Amino acid sequence: MKELTIRQREVLDFITGYIKTHTYSPAIRDIAVHFGMTPKGAHDHVTALKRKGCLKNDSSYPRTIEISDDSHPLAFTDVPILGSIAAGTPIFAEENYDGVITMHRSMLRKGRDYFALRIRGDSMEGAGIFEDDIAVIEQCDAVTNGEIAAVQVDEAGCATATIKRFFKESNRVCLMSENPKYPPLYFYQEGNQDVHILGRLSTVIRSY
Repeated sequence: MKELTIRQREVLDFITGYIKTHTYSPAIRDIAVHFGMTPKGAHDHVTALKRKGCLKNDSSYPRTIEISDDSHPLAFTDVPILGSIAAGTPIFAEENYDGVITMHRSMLRKGRDYFALRIRGDSMEGAGIFEDDIAVIEQCDAVTNGEIAAVQVDEAGCATATIKRFFKESNRVCLMSENPKYPPLYFYQEGNQDVHILGRLSTVIRSY
């Protein structure tokens, strides 16, 4: 399967979720309304997904879009939602199972593990991450400076979690917001502070 653009992945995920919820596929107009685009734009995305082997349909009839890739269940995977994470003032993220989000495997890197967290707060809105979005996180323990990461901070026996741009400096870690009303957070190597990377942001899923 050819690589998908971010918007194509979002459209494919919407169609997949719509079919699972309604047992029939969305109309082109449903896709257009959901994403705030023209019907032609929605049609173009569906055509591109068909060309890349993700979708198939009988164009003679409405609501006949089907997920292809042989419609094999292994084309999809469930990513566990593990609670909430702060995108403002950090709050404790309880890693309790809170359902799953079903994603097409084309949206995820092969051989990697993922989890999802619900966003709380507005500190990352400049990066297009808003309250109630679901952040899909690729599990890892190291990221490149400037990447958006989910991190856990252990401080004075209290664990908090947040999502920020991560910067490792010589003697401290800087967690940077994408909203000017929130100052950077600095954590020094000395003392009782410890910062653990939970993973890097892979994609954001939003319900309109």
